[in-house]
Amino acid sequence: MIPRYSRPQMTAIWEPANKFRIWFEIEAHAADKLAELGVIPAESAKLVWEKGDKPYTQDRIDRIDTVEAEVKHDVIAFLTELAEQVGEEARFVHQGMTSSDVLDTCFNVQLAQATDILLEDMDKLLAALKKRAYETKDVPCMGRSHGIHAEPVTFGLKLATFYAEFKRNRDRLVAARDEIATCAISGAVGTFANIDPSVEEHVAAKLGLKPEPVSTQVIPRDRHAAYFAALGVIASSIEHLATEIRHLQRTEVREAEEFFSKGQKGSSAMPHKRNPVLTENLTGLARLVRSMAIPAMENVALWHERDISHSSVERNIGPDATVTLDFALMRLTNVVENLVIYPERMDEILNQMGGLVFSQRVLLTLTQHGVSREDSYRIVQRNAMKVWNREGDLLSLLKTDEDVTARIPLDKLEALFDLGYHTKHVDTIFARVFAD
Repeated sequence: MIPRYSRPQMTAIWEPANKFRIWFEIEAHAADKLAELGVIPAESAKLVWEKGDKPYTQDRIDRIDTVEAEVKHDVIAFLTELAEQVGEEARFVHQGMTSSDVLDTCFNVQLAQATDILLEDMDKLLAALKKRAYETKDVPCMGRSHGIHAEPVTFGLKLATFYAEFKRNRDRLVAARDEIATCAISGAVGTFANIDPSVEEHVAAKLGLKPEPVSTQVIPRDRHAAYFAALGVIASSIEHLATEIRHLQRTEVREAEEFFSKGQKGSSAMPHKRNPVLTENLTGLARLVRSMAIPAMENVALWHERDISHSSVERNIGPDATVTLDFALMRLTNVVENLVIYPERMDEILNQMGGLVFSQRVLLTLTQHGVSREDSYRIVQRNAMKVWNREGDLLSLLKTDEDVTARIPLDKLEALFDLGYHTKHVDTIFARVFAD
């Protein structure tokens, strides 16, 4: 991923130094167990740690790259460089193992490491949403369906809705991490013919993984498909919130907007512009992350016990999806924390349509006073259409409609136009959402 949309702590997971370190630990832990089983000398396993347990400096990485340019095999190049460090005892490294044991186990370790960062990101976003939701719990604003004024809500309720959505996403991420954190040290075609299953169990325990129940030389890719699908769902939720903010920031709405810092410029041509550039950026980043779920699903269908058609895909989407989502979650958190909210404008918009937002309550009251639902709908709608045509406000028109006043006394009719009626259960919803 390009630096513009990357954070160092996440990109570090995908750097060669971290990858090779994980490869080394897989091999060294496997050697320890092989020594315990008497397959290799205990002194040899000890020397692997003593001589090979060094930082993967740029010189070491360059050496691996040089060897790979000749042998055209990344794991062999790694083992060659490790042998140069360890010496003769390196012949006992990789006993009974195959390249996929190293590659697949490492990939899952990296995904688990990346997920731990994403979970931290999610917690920060949830905290920001909760804080702003409580700040605006009782700030009324227009609820919309189809983009058209519907009935009143509160801005805090909007944010509570997104909190609940991202809380579900956090649960999905926890489940995805659990599913992806498996280890395969089973040798060629996954039969353990040349390596004892206890080696896999040992390496898995050391790396914080679980043994893969059956790995046909590769870890089954349905696990990875589910993982990247979970990231795609989270990306969609990011776009969901970003789109809400973008709509609210439109000039003719302007109920809320991204923070516009001192010295910031919105347009090279128009000095007045304050554009929702962060949430537009998030919309684009969400598309990228979602797009990576499809190739992950296509990776499930490998030939027989294995092929490597999945490899080139994962070398791209592993870093790109996690790095992009990490950046997007932190950018969204910043947007929420600094979101500028305009309660006065929300109040203006609530009153913009001449009381139309109270039409349902009038409809229901008529039905409770002996009018059929069909006739109640017809009576209220004919008055509402006049409001749309700018012929007055709804309450005034209803007061002159004999079909209404014959059923509902004027004082009760006026009481139907009470904003508090629509927000009386907000506390109940908040108690449900923030029960944790």
